[in-house]
Formats: sequence, structure tokens, C-alpha cells
Amino acid sequence: MDTTYFRHFFGVMVFRCPHRKKNLLWKFLPYEKIEAYKLGIEELKEKGWHIKAIVCDGRRGLLKGFSAPVQMCQFHQRAIVTRYVTRNPKLEAGKDLQSLMYWLTKVDEAQFTLWLELWYDKWGDFLKERTVDEITGRWNYTHGRVRSAYYSVKRNLPWLFTYLKYPELNIPNTSNSLEGIFTHIKKKVGLHGGLRPHNKQPMIEEFLRGE
Repeated sequence: MDTTYFRHFFGVMVFRCPHRKKNLLWKFLPYEKIEAYKLGIEELKEKGWHIKAIVCDGRRGLLKGFSAPVQMCQFHQRAIVTRYVTRNPKLEAGKDLQSLMYWLTKVDEAQFTLWLELWYDKWGDFLKERTVDEITGRWNYTHGRVRSAYYSVKRNLPWLFTYLKYPELNIPNTSNSLEGIFTHIKKKVGLHGGLRPHNKQPMIEEFLRGE
């Protein structure tokens, strides 16, 4: 499940079964809300769907609170780290962390956790460095972006390898199935750029029904 946006006009939240290659439910909404995801899951249950597992983007508050196993999309986690340290990090700590993220989709939880701990053993003191404002006396972490990147991985770690804990469920480790749908929808809608926002929604619904 995930949400994509069409400029600042509206977003569409989609719940998809990747194994059946079917979009089960979608909602148009002005912005992404955790509660909307939870209500969507409950609506699917009421319609008779058995939720075996959930794959999502890891938005804060979204990973907890479901009875089914939850897998955070590993590609979203890599994207979060890249957003903080950029694609070409200048700091060695950022370079090392970016290199570690390359292996996220290729190793198991024990191996990745070990490497993350080794990274912190090397760079932990670096992350604690502070810079004090000479005028206000207030301080900030000197390498705040690298620090935020690391803690996002550490915080989400319990949900990054759920797919390996339940092999019988065949849980995807990414939400790529849905990302492909979003890309296709935006291309279709982009061909009709003159349409008003409320006229785009029926087109999007028609596409989602067919995919």
C-alpha cells in the first residue's frame, strides 16, 4: 500500500495484491494520513480479504498497529538514506553508509545488522560531534544529516527483513509492483495535461480497475 500525488491537487492511496496483480482498493485524498491506511485495511477485511502481510513505505506511525506482519519497502529505506547523504556523499561516514545500503536487498538481517553495528562502532563518536552557535549558545549535531540517515535505518530495522521471517507468505521486500503502477498512471494522466483535477480522477480509477 502506498500513496502518490498529482501535483498539489490530490493524492491516490492504493492497496494492491502483488501476487494477484490486482488493485483491491483506492482512495482519493488531499494528503497522506496514517489513519486512512488503517481504515483501508479494515475495509478490505470487511469485504472478505484476508490480509496475510503488508508492505509499506515506513512512514512514521505506519509500521506499528497492524495484526499482520509488516515489511518496510527496502527501496524506500535506501531512498531515505540517499535523501540525507545525497547520491554522492562528501563525508566518509556518508560514503560508508551509502555503500552499506547497497547490500540491504542482498543479505539477511543478521549480516546487515552486524555491518550496521560495525559502521556505528567506527562512526559513533563522529555522529555525536556538536557545533555551538557563538551568538545564541545553542548547539546542533555537526553531522546531522548523516546522523538522521543512520537512525532512520536503525529505527526501521525491525521491519526491513520481515519477508525473510515468513518465507511461507512470499512477502515482497519492496513495493515495486505499486510503484510501477504509479509511474504508468502519471504518464497516462500527463498526456491529458489540460484536464481539470476532478476530471483526472475518473481516468485514474478506470486505469486502476484495469490493472
